[in-house]
Parts: sequence; structure tokens; C-alpha cells
Amino acid sequence: MLALLPLLRTRWGRRAGSLGAVVRPGAAGAGAGPRGAMSLYRTEARGPPRSPGFRLFFKNEAGHYISPFHDIPLKVDSIENLFNMVVEIPRWTNAKMEIATEEPLNPIKPDIKDGKLRYVANIFPHKGYIWNYGALPQTWEDPRRKDKSTDCCGDDDPIDVCEIGSKVLSRGEVIRVKILGVLALIDQGETDWKLIAINVNDPEASKFHDIEDVKKYKPGYLEATLNWFRLYKVPDGKPENQFAFNGEFKSKAFALEVIKSTHECWKALLMKKCDGGAINWYHLHQMKKVMKKSMCGTFLASDGNI
Repeated sequence: MLALLPLLRTRWGRRAGSLGAVVRPGAAGAGAGPRGAMSLYRTEARGPPRSPGFRLFFKNEAGHYISPFHDIPLKVDSIENLFNMVVEIPRWTNAKMEIATEEPLNPIKPDIKDGKLRYVANIFPHKGYIWNYGALPQTWEDPRRKDKSTDCCGDDDPIDVCEIGSKVLSRGEVIRVKILGVLALIDQGETDWKLIAINVNDPEASKFHDIEDVKKYKPGYLEATLNWFRLYKVPDGKPENQFAFNGEFKSKAFALEVIKSTHECWKALLMKKCDGGAINWYHLHQMKKVMKKSMCGTFLASDGNI
């Protein structure tokens, strides 16, 4: 953990210290009125863009580094169907980016294979990702726990979200979404849930309450989504992806149960009640401990949840 301190104290690459997307209460992406009571989140880019060393770190309103995986709350207040989403990949872009679950503070990083950056192919007639793509914080698909509905274990990541609103969002934005349904992709024998959601600030958000509304108000979008996930690995020489439930999109109620289950898995991970493998849960509370230890040589605080 102490190895992180030099990283945060020094410049990492030529863009160290630059600010990325900012989500402010009452601003676009943060909601308005009662829905805009969210803390300020900022992103800080480090390393050259479009390079293996690029990282996008997150900060809270106080300017402290936080983990988008562990520190941003899953739910917005106590509202049943209102969740925070971390945007990893803006719509119409091709670069595969992801929350670095195995690194301290879990920044967004490029997906790399064989030392090269990964890009998704264009699935005709589309350009790149056809939604704003990201994840729900404080969720985890346990790779050692078999899902009862799919009979497959999880993919070892936070649960994915396809945001279908009209706005192209920015990488690192934290937005509030309504969950509408879910698709169960089976990727190399692992369950890889794909939530369908809409930004609550979208002009048409009030029309959408469940998966049937997507069929009604955005005809063809779900079919395009299914086709995209089926084919996006084929240009790389891989077979078509498979789906549970014969590719049927499940309802909002079903999706909320999936979220609940992945949140419970995340809590078990943080409480060390399961094998997290290489997952790194070094986050804000842990960093405060390390900073205090660095300054006075001993821990002055403890966290019963870690």
C-alpha cells in the first residue's frame, strides 16, 4: 500500500494533474433538485492518452483520491430504482477501457492484450459501442459463485451497464440511471450481465420504466444490442457469443435482483468472506490509514469494515 504514495505525489506521464470530467450537483450528469444531492466527483488523467500507461483516477468533493469501484455508492439515497453509474466508454468510441479492479484506487485504464491496446470492431452499421458503457460501483460478479439462473459463475468484474439515453457522455462521468432490464451474456463459460439503463437526466427518461418501454420507444435498439454482443468478437477470430434465456432481455424486477446479488458479493469481498483473487480493495478509508501511518509511523484509525 505504501508503494502508492510516490505515485500520488509525483507526476505520472505528461498529463499528470489534468482534470477530466466533473460531475457537480445540479449539473448535467448529476441530476436536478432532490436528485442532484450527489457529491462532487472529479477525474484526473495520468499518462499519455491512447497508451498502455494511461490512467484516469477519481477524486471526491474534498479532493481526496477515491476508488470508483469501492467508494462511490451503488444507490442514490433510498430511492428504489436510482443507481450511480461510472462511464468507462462513451458511445460511438472503439477503445476498450475498464475499471482496473486489480490496481490501487481502481482507476479507469485501457484494456490490453499481448501488450497492445484493444479496440472493438465496428459491427455494421454501427460505429464502436452503441451505448454509453460502464459499470455500477460496489458490485462484483463472483467468479467462484455459480449463478442459479444461468448455471455459470461470474466474470470477476463490476456489473456492466449499457446506458441508452440520447447524450454521448464522457469517460469518467458519474451519472444517475434508472434500470430497465438486463441481458445475460455467457462469455467463455462466465456470466457477464449487461444492464439496460437510462440517464435520469435524459429528456425522454420519464417515458422509460421497464424493458417493454425500450421496445416501444426505441424500436430495434434491443435487437441491435443483442446482435452487437453476439458478433463483436467475431472480427478477432473468435466464435459468436452465447446468451442465457435464449437471448431474452429480462425485466426491471429481474435486473434489480441481479444487482442486489452482485452487491452482496461485493460486500462479501470487502469483508474478506470470499476469495477475491487479485482484486484490490485499497480505497479511500485504506488510504487515510496509510497516510496517517506515513506521517506518524503508526495507524491512528481503524475500519471495522476492512
